[in-house]
Amino acid sequence: MPDFLTRRNGTWHFVRRVPNEFRALDPRGIVKHTTKIRIASDRNGRRAARVAGKLNEALEAYWQELAERHALREYNGYEAARRQARTLGFDYLENTQLLMLPAERRLERLEALVLNGMANDAGARAALLGTEKRPPFMLSKLFMEYEAATKDETKGFSPSQLRVWRNGRERAVKEFVKLIGDKPVTEVTVDDGIDYCEWWRERVVSGETNAKTGNKAIGQLSRMLKEMNIRRRLNLPDVFKGLRLKGEVEKSRSPFEAEFIQKRLLAPGALAGLNEEAQLVLWVVADTGLRLSEAVNLQRHSIHLDAPIPYVEVLPDGRRLKTEDSRREIPLVGTALAALKRRPDGFPRYRDKASSLSAVVNNYLDTHGLRPTKDHTVYSLRHSFKDRLVAAEAPDSLIDSLMGHRTGKPKYGKGPPLELSSSSCCRSPSPRPPGCRRPEADVRVP
Repeated sequence: MPDFLTRRNGTWHFVRRVPNEFRALDPRGIVKHTTKIRIASDRNGRRAARVAGKLNEALEAYWQELAERHALREYNGYEAARRQARTLGFDYLENTQLLMLPAERRLERLEALVLNGMANDAGARAALLGTEKRPPFMLSKLFMEYEAATKDETKGFSPSQLRVWRNGRERAVKEFVKLIGDKPVTEVTVDDGIDYCEWWRERVVSGETNAKTGNKAIGQLSRMLKEMNIRRRLNLPDVFKGLRLKGEVEKSRSPFEAEFIQKRLLAPGALAGLNEEAQLVLWVVADTGLRLSEAVNLQRHSIHLDAPIPYVEVLPDGRRLKTEDSRREIPLVGTALAALKRRPDGFPRYRDKASSLSAVVNNYLDTHGLRPTKDHTVYSLRHSFKDRLVAAEAPDSLIDSLMGHRTGKPKYGKGPPLELSSSSCCRSPSPRPPGCRRPEADVRVP
């Protein structure tokens, strides 16, 4: 029987016991919901299982929200007491610490309450008598606390960007907890950091992963611990200081040769197994050099087919661009212009789903012999576009502008005019699918 499903009165029901960690927050003990699906019409419970899956996702999100609210209330209570103690001229000390002070020092606090007319003020008493305990901060809650404390870091992210941002950091915390056990963050030691680094080193040596992936996870954990160390005033050591895996190699993607693009990749029927939107995205990338995430997020207001020189604008549009230099205008020629004439509203099927499209296309290219080497991916089309610009002797500044590369130099003016950009694109030997006119015929350069 599928998870969390039970039969009752001829209907599938979702039933799940509240996990121990949430019992203090959710007193129901056992959560029960009907799926409203009759057993007679779903004997194997397949449809009911899908409903149960959604109910379970919503329930786990609810429990997580309860835990976050509870942790926030505890932390806010402690922070309020700490701040109020400061306003009254004292450092906040918990009552166990106060008992270690000389009697006259403790008496000073009581006198301050009386002199300020706050003897009956619960908040003031908590602040000066130390009754608010520092809330426990477990390692397993590190990402949850970090995400709540750094909303500015993800401002402007699309749902897909936020998912990617969350996944890596959540995974790093879970791996760390699995390795050293869950414990208060204040008890995490340098030895724990070394153990985590060594765990990654063993995986790199065995060929299971690579140094770049390991260093990324170590860096994410280090960043979260440092940030929360500051926010929570924990005064912790830098447990990952100096810990980094050696042998990290920046893997470059190989460009497709122009001849391969025209005779193999864009040959008649070569992409017939892909849906039309996926095919046309490839056409766009081939003749604009757009990142896949930029191409799939083009919309009608950023596609200018009726301009004297047709072009597209790369805009944030509900997501954050990779760099400020990513915001740019690119002329439409050849395959890109042909594709967007067919899809003037862009590619709604893959909007904010560049990773899904990349997986689909790379798998298709692999199974149909359209990847000359394992280093060739759909992203290689972007590099091919750059190589063609270089071959056309386009200026470096123009290439950087069209590619949306970060130059590290101050940005002045509006960038190269479309006339110059389109001229360079037209001079590059653009591969094109059958029936797609030459780029020179598509672009009207004044």
